[in-house]
Amino acid sequence: MRAVKFTSWQDDAFFIGFLNEYPDYQTQGMTKEELIENLKDLFVDLESGQVPYIRKVEELLVA
Repeated sequence: MRAVKFTSWQDDAFFIGFLNEYPDYQTQGMTKEELIENLKDLFVDLESGQVPYIRKVEELLVA
């Protein structure tokens, strides 16, 4: 199991969110639980290598 951070907000009737490592890819749900399930599905798709040209946020250590 892996902990993955995400950002979410409510916009009228929808919960919208994205995985913090992949901010270009948003998803939504009618409930927070549905949003979380959609984020899990999105994570699997992005990590599978099947989606081309994925931009990912990473960390660079600079002295």
